[in-house]
Amino acid sequence: MRILEDFEFPQDLIKIKDLDLLASELRRKIIEVVDSNGGHLASNLGVVELTIAVLSVFGKKEDSIVWDVGHQCYAYKMLTGRLNKINSLRKNGGISGFTCRGESPYDKFTSGHSSNAISEALGLAQAGWVLGKKGKTIAIVGDGAITGGLAYEGFNNAGKFGKNLIIILNDNEMSISQNVGAIAKYLTKLRTRPVYLETKRIANGILGNFKFLGQRFKDLLLKSRLILKNVLMSGGTIFESLGLSYYGPINGHDIFELIRTFSIVKNIEKPILIHVITKKGHGFVPAEKKPDKFHAVAKLNVEKENLKILSRTFSDVFGEFILKTSEKNNKIFAITAAMSGAVGLADFEKKFPSRFADVGIAETHATTFSAGLAAGGMIPVFAVYSTFLQRAFDQIIHDVAMQRLKVIFAVDRAGLVGEDGESHQGIFDVPFLRTVPNIEVYSPSFFNELEISLEKAIESDICTVVRYPKGKEFFKPDWLSEDFNDFEIYGKNNKILIVTYGRIFSFAAQFFDKFSNKLSILKLNKISPINQNAIKLSLEFKNIFFFEESIKSGGIGEVFLYNLNIFGFKGSFDIIAIENFVKHATVAEQLSMLSLDLDGMIKKVKKII
Repeated sequence: MRILEDFEFPQDLIKIKDLDLLASELRRKIIEVVDSNGGHLASNLGVVELTIAVLSVFGKKEDSIVWDVGHQCYAYKMLTGRLNKINSLRKNGGISGFTCRGESPYDKFTSGHSSNAISEALGLAQAGWVLGKKGKTIAIVGDGAITGGLAYEGFNNAGKFGKNLIIILNDNEMSISQNVGAIAKYLTKLRTRPVYLETKRIANGILGNFKFLGQRFKDLLLKSRLILKNVLMSGGTIFESLGLSYYGPINGHDIFELIRTFSIVKNIEKPILIHVITKKGHGFVPAEKKPDKFHAVAKLNVEKENLKILSRTFSDVFGEFILKTSEKNNKIFAITAAMSGAVGLADFEKKFPSRFADVGIAETHATTFSAGLAAGGMIPVFAVYSTFLQRAFDQIIHDVAMQRLKVIFAVDRAGLVGEDGESHQGIFDVPFLRTVPNIEVYSPSFFNELEISLEKAIESDICTVVRYPKGKEFFKPDWLSEDFNDFEIYGKNNKILIVTYGRIFSFAAQFFDKFSNKLSILKLNKISPINQNAIKLSLEFKNIFFFEESIKSGGIGEVFLYNLNIFGFKGSFDIIAIENFVKHATVAEQLSMLSLDLDGMIKKVKKII
């Protein structure tokens, strides 16, 4: 009989004797779900044993478990009451692919970004101590996450807490791509430190030779081994210098060693860091061999063990253009924050290693580093997802725009991104970028427009943002102008005007094909600052509909209306945009729910037509 059948947490987890079999079943279920729904595969396969061990020791309701990023929570969801919902993972109306506060009391935070778990866990632990609550607080942080500055702000303050707080460093040598930088090298050094390995060999030998000993005495010897490691390395790690007791490295796929270790350290009244070594993709050979390719996948074909082949994307076009242009322009310098392959810079990295930097999960550093490059005479191009650019807002203002420096931001995944859900939708970059002086923002609709936008950015003297969506082109009309000015207007009817930008223009173009004699379309290419001639032309229309794949508050639609009112606009103006966080569903489903697709446009406009 399979263990997962009719599994209930936490009572059933306590009863299970064959935890390795449970791990095997969880791993099989993860592969099955990702095969059907897509999702994060390699990262989830790598933490199955760790998840079982953590919940075996810290699974009480009064305990708080905080996952950094949260995309490695599939086994955790199944073991904390959501097994019967796991087949709905990432689907419209189903459970999230990340930890989610609204789903379960076991999810303390909704988390899709990185490096925040230590600060969150410290806050939970401090609150628990002040209020006299029982329970332990655990933060599970990846080695990729500690390349981010926020993690060290957390470490710095956790070290002086003086109470029990457990930070588990899940070290698999990966973020999405291979980890880079001094921290990655430092962790490699810790993994192979001879004093640790020798201590472990001797201690394991002692335990192995006394098989007749009771479990309690074995646990005492294990505790002695941990203390011996700590004494031998006292003051010898960066974590201890920050005030945390360091234990490790520990095999992250040995459930029983993990359980014994956690059972001991939970009673030590000081901040603890446990260094756990795992293998990303563990238990699924293709993912073990290519963990970066299997980090997040659309869908699997488990029979063939291949990734679904996708058509050409905006990310591909960006990467090809920057590579080609850099062959002629030796000042272009490309930057990524741990995502060279995902943003299309893998080939650039190989061909121009001296003009490429992967800074790790450190978008704030990437932005200010880009400012330094620009001040030094280079043309920095920072390729970053819209959702992660949010983390560098201060640096954009202070270090780039205020200095009037020529930095190019290639903002990938702008707009709705689908199944990754609330934390990953690229819907906030437009409102916050448009408020900053000395920045131009382009939002191309098609591949060739992306290339033209990048050409304009390279020619510009100030900071330029080029934002483009996830995936491939939508419908491209044959009547589209070959020019790429700040804006283009199509149609002559002065009663109804649809204004839009980016890929939403494709739906407006389809609408125009049906009703070209009854409406006009204004296509904005440069969305900030808005060309005032576009405003003046719009004054002729009686009814204006502004469709925007972005947050409504502070968006281009509101700016457009403000400018119209300055010129005395007397007609009606309707903004159809996003007004809240957008949950996981397919992009098509999201666009439909938000009335941003063709059907939505027809419903909004047809009553006037």
